[in-house]
Amino acid sequence: MRFWHFALVVTCALAVACGNRAKSPTISNSVPGVVSSNITRADYAGSQACASCHAEIHSTWMRAHMHDMTRLPASVVLDTPFDGRTFHFKNDSATLETKNGERFMRIDSRKEGSSTYRVTKVIGGHYREDFAGLQIDAAGRTLADAHDEMILPVSYVLGTKSLRYKGYSVMTPNRDGLHVGPVWNRTCIFCHNTAPYLSSMLGALAGPDAKPYQGEVVDPLLPPKLRESFALTDEDAAKEALSAEISLMHKAPENLESKSVHDALLTTISATRSNFWEKDLLEVGIGCESCHGGSKEHVRNPKVLPSFSPHSAFARVAGEHLESDQINRTCGRCHQVLFSGYPFTWEGGAHNDKSGTPGGSHINSGEASDLLLGDCASKISCVDCHDPHAPGNGNEGNAALGQTRIHELEDTPAGNAVCVRCHGSLATEDAQRSHTHHDPKGEGGKCMNCHMAKKNMSLDGKTTRYHRIGSPTDRDRVEQDRPLECALCHEKKTVRELLTAMKNFWNVSFDENKVASLYAGNLDQNAILATLANGKSHEKAPALFVAGQTKMLAAAGYAAQEMTGPYPIVRGYAERALETIFGEASPVDPLSDDDTKIAAATRDWLSRHDLPKVVQTKNETSK
Repeated sequence: MRFWHFALVVTCALAVACGNRAKSPTISNSVPGVVSSNITRADYAGSQACASCHAEIHSTWMRAHMHDMTRLPASVVLDTPFDGRTFHFKNDSATLETKNGERFMRIDSRKEGSSTYRVTKVIGGHYREDFAGLQIDAAGRTLADAHDEMILPVSYVLGTKSLRYKGYSVMTPNRDGLHVGPVWNRTCIFCHNTAPYLSSMLGALAGPDAKPYQGEVVDPLLPPKLRESFALTDEDAAKEALSAEISLMHKAPENLESKSVHDALLTTISATRSNFWEKDLLEVGIGCESCHGGSKEHVRNPKVLPSFSPHSAFARVAGEHLESDQINRTCGRCHQVLFSGYPFTWEGGAHNDKSGTPGGSHINSGEASDLLLGDCASKISCVDCHDPHAPGNGNEGNAALGQTRIHELEDTPAGNAVCVRCHGSLATEDAQRSHTHHDPKGEGGKCMNCHMAKKNMSLDGKTTRYHRIGSPTDRDRVEQDRPLECALCHEKKTVRELLTAMKNFWNVSFDENKVASLYAGNLDQNAILATLANGKSHEKAPALFVAGQTKMLAAAGYAAQEMTGPYPIVRGYAERALETIFGEASPVDPLSDDDTKIAAATRDWLSRHDLPKVVQTKNETSK
């Protein structure tokens, strides 16, 4: 049975089929034919319990990258070569070794000295492999006070078959050397493994004074009208469940009877932050019930269906939402960019903005929260395009697309199949030409190119689709973001030319003063180059990618400036842009120890090429 068929069976009570989506103001804790409780530890049966009835799905899931988000190193074959090779970063180094079948990483740090870690966790495996480990002494014994599994600072990138500093796949500022941390069980554990969903709900149930911890629901990243509310309906039963969970973590009874339920929640959050370990997981890696919820009732009686929404005898989740949102919210438990120190988002917003006007994420892992913010959130769910059970890249299309991979379909007009299920009036080529003002068989005829523009940074160093489905003519995007999304394909156009085209094609208008303020007051500049000159770091990354792919020689000077920019991931986009523009490998290490030397080496590189005078002048003024 394929995933799409299974999802329909599991969620038939939720009516998620497109075009048949009923509203439900309250996700009841008692729904006929659906599990009555799926959030406490006692509600979970384990993935192996699914195998007998769902053999094909279980088999493919066991081979899927998402299932393997966390692996125990003793039981897997790794791509990362722990063969004695050394990774150098600034004046520090990391050596990867194998001894007696175990893997070790030795960190030699100028500031922190030498330390060796035995690898205890392998994290990921789709784009890269990351690691956590325990520090050992010279005899190979775990240090007496080394209780924390630390995130190790070196990743192995599968696409390039090379080692890289781990933190530089996101908007982490430049660092002075190799640093171990943070602690695995305080950061990665819930999104990369299977834990009771109650553990993630604690903050939402406790309210705004709850301190951040490993688990968060997606709602704080959504505007108020889209948020669900979490409330307790039986405080005594809730305290009993919380006490049981704390007792498991502490290995000692915890009496919460004398505390208010609010204090009991805060106590449980504190215990979870400090004491939730591998032993407390339901499964290492992502199990079936990470998404489908605790399903022990379903295993006992298959007529009682699992549910993507939370159900409990002591808690209720309420809100004016379509039931189909529950699939997207399930994905949003992890795909929400939970940890980010970079403040900016798309639509001119700020990360973790609680004002009610959140912007969308600019990087991988925010796809589900972005989808919930977009125009199609009430009509489409993640599984309409993605089959999370699929082995390989995990993007196998559903039955509506003939089981063809979405990542292949998205580059052809046939990828419009998901969209025209609801937008039937645009199913014909004539209608598409009238709507898009582009050739239906060309790039402009693909729904996703305009409504899910490729402008987000991806883990493979390219750009990926922004999942907040909207239009390139959306006022917030035009008046608050750079570059105009139309420029991602029309890279030679000025800002004014693109604004005029949008006005003529779709009868829209914008505050040109607001738009001009994004581009130093001049609408007659090339939109890509003006973004590189004036944009925020997350805006420059897609502009650099476009400049590289189109060999935009005039962008070379701007790319050169970003080789010493504050964010190493954007430095990577700049280096790759220059490599593509010049058609040669970079002679510069943009992550080396001295930015002055990086800038000088970059100028030398540019001086060997015949660049437009304006670019050379721009580069010289930045010395």
